[in-house]
Amino acid sequence: MAATLLVASFAVFGAMYLAPGSPAGFLLSGRSASPEALAAISARYHLDDPFAVRYLRWLGDMVQGDFGRSLTYRTEVSRLLADRLPTTLMLITMALCVVLVAGILLGRIAAVRGGAVDTTVLVATTFAVGTPSFVAAVLLQGLFAVELGWFPSSGTGDGLLDRIRHLTLPAVALALYLIGMLARVTRAAMLDAFDSDHVTSARGRGVPERLVIRRHVLRNALGTVLTTGGLIVSTLLVCTILVETAFSIGGIGQLLELSTSTKDFPTVQAISLIIVALFMAVNLIVDLVLPLVDPRVTLGTRGGTA
Repeated sequence: MAATLLVASFAVFGAMYLAPGSPAGFLLSGRSASPEALAAISARYHLDDPFAVRYLRWLGDMVQGDFGRSLTYRTEVSRLLADRLPTTLMLITMALCVVLVAGILLGRIAAVRGGAVDTTVLVATTFAVGTPSFVAAVLLQGLFAVELGWFPSSGTGDGLLDRIRHLTLPAVALALYLIGMLARVTRAAMLDAFDSDHVTSARGRGVPERLVIRRHVLRNALGTVLTTGGLIVSTLLVCTILVETAFSIGGIGQLLELSTSTKDFPTVQAISLIIVALFMAVNLIVDLVLPLVDPRVTLGTRGGTA
């Protein structure tokens, strides 16, 4: 993880300097400036230092928790992240809960019931997978916020309950695509488990069907479902930028979009590296939990080593 973060930090830092324009041009807001003024701005923000020097200085500050100073907001990036990160984490948590509950439940129903129910779930999940998050955001806003007035169309609200109410539509818009994907993965994994020998043996011993589904089919399918956890979280982290912008939510997704358009290098680099770190942490957790859900992973590794 340390090596991957190091490579990612170099890519994040270097990519910003490949973009057209410059921070100095933004700071001047289109006004003309003398060479002396440009030199003063470059010296203040270390823009005239060699690339390697700027990268090593930035990396050293990041390790110490210093994300630099925002060029747009004229304040510390760490303060911006502290104000906005909790909102984004709450939105992602709500969306993840919706994805896990709805996705696994729909996949289980489709695999167990079959027939018309299975076809209905497949059609519904096809629609969900084919609907981008920003399209879902517009549709949900128009129906439940504008027409019905059940939920607010923007903002984050005050207090826990009001914040949950404000984040409900964004969470559903963020989760819709992933619900369809997870339902299909769960359905396919359970159908594959139904054909395994141990399920046939359990049925032959007279084990009740509900216990067969819970202990032998669903539990074996959870290993496949869990491996998609990294993909689900990474998709949530990326799509939250579009959803937060559509619903005017003051999270790090909207902050990243605004900072990118204004070439606020320190803010973009800090948020990008945090997203990479969160994605890696989720994959590490999945790798650690997977042997607990499916012991065959550990047994297979030991067998391969032997």
